[in-house]
Amino acid sequence: VQTCALPISPALNAAIRKTWRRLVPLMFAMYFIAFIDRVNVGFAKDAMAIDIALSQSAFALGAGIFFAAYALFGIPANLLMNRWGAKRWLSATTALWGALSACTGLVTNEQQFIVLRFLLGIAEAGFYPGILLLASIYFPNKVRASVIGIFVLGVPAALTLGSPLSGALLEMHGVLGKPGWFWMFVLEGLPAVALGVFAFFYLDDSPQQARFLTEEERAALVAQLAAEQQQTETSSVKAAMRSGKVWHLALIYGTLQIGVYGLMFFLPSQVASLMGTHLGFKASLVAAIPWAFSALGVYFLPRFADRNTARRLPIAVGCMIAAALGLVVSSYAGPLLAIVALSCCAVSFLAVQPIFWTFPAQVLTGPALAAGIGFCTTLGAAFSFLAPLIRTEAEQRFHSPHAGPLVLAAFSLLCAALLWALRNRRAEVSKQDAEIAG
Repeated sequence: VQTCALPISPALNAAIRKTWRRLVPLMFAMYFIAFIDRVNVGFAKDAMAIDIALSQSAFALGAGIFFAAYALFGIPANLLMNRWGAKRWLSATTALWGALSACTGLVTNEQQFIVLRFLLGIAEAGFYPGILLLASIYFPNKVRASVIGIFVLGVPAALTLGSPLSGALLEMHGVLGKPGWFWMFVLEGLPAVALGVFAFFYLDDSPQQARFLTEEERAALVAQLAAEQQQTETSSVKAAMRSGKVWHLALIYGTLQIGVYGLMFFLPSQVASLMGTHLGFKASLVAAIPWAFSALGVYFLPRFADRNTARRLPIAVGCMIAAALGLVVSSYAGPLLAIVALSCCAVSFLAVQPIFWTFPAQVLTGPALAAGIGFCTTLGAAFSFLAPLIRTEAEQRFHSPHAGPLVLAAFSLLCAALLWALRNRRAEVSKQDAEIAG
């Protein structure tokens, strides 16, 4: 496999290549659909304000409460997946969130909107950390950033292709007497139900059970993963939850998510404001530009980092500094420069995530890894819940549309500082990688 430069056996190389072909396209497709269903609410905001009197504060609460539910159920969901297996857990959660997303098209008031967003958060709580756990179970460290990078490509793909799709579906207003946002939620939610059913018959729970590998390939992959697990610090859930390194990683991910979702939920309306137009198909095409550029960063930067794991930390820190600068520029620049700055933000926020997710598996293994990933996503979800509220509150308190992006920029710089504080741990990990490679 081209993304792996380890001096490894042909059987292990073949196992990684087959596992990549088997799992990565499905991981990408699941996250692509999940992210459309997660953020399409941003396109419905203005129309729902008119049709069901959805206020700005109720929208911010509904957008954020998804992550409150996500936070509450993140760790239990990942521990359940570790016990029940990927096949049953990921297929069930995918089908359930698709059904709930489709039901959002039926809401008639603010209360129903908020309740459904909460239920959607519960349904999705185990998906993202579950996929990350799946990647840690199946893929060696040296290719893990590249694997997660392809998975995270589902985000820019969803926002690049999903943005004009959502905008086009909004134009179906009046078809069969239904508003455009009804068609958007229903037609973008139902594919997840079908994908969940497919995943149940397609997935295998672990490399030991992988039907697509030969005995030799299976043994080589399991041996490599076992060797890497011996380099981790703990497999105890209790020890993981008491580890300062785990809390450090969780705080990094949390501050990162404030920037990501503080940008993501407001980008469509920000672009429409820059263009001086309403949020429809035309504005949605322009809103897709930053996410189209971010796909390049998500694809190439993790691959570049995988060729030398010592690069991972400096790249991640640089991404967060670039995101902060982009947020500041986008709040004051004219339309063209603002789109360039927003593209820089999108590239930085998304490219750093697959690099970040290589760190937990180098500290934890087994149930502790499941709990650690779950804890990181839980704290990230809690911060994501706050992101739209922080941006809205800043803009209202200071009576300025510039205040929100500036506060997000401050959190991005805090994330960069927390990442840089990992440098001593990364030196240890690079030494371990060299020992394993040798």
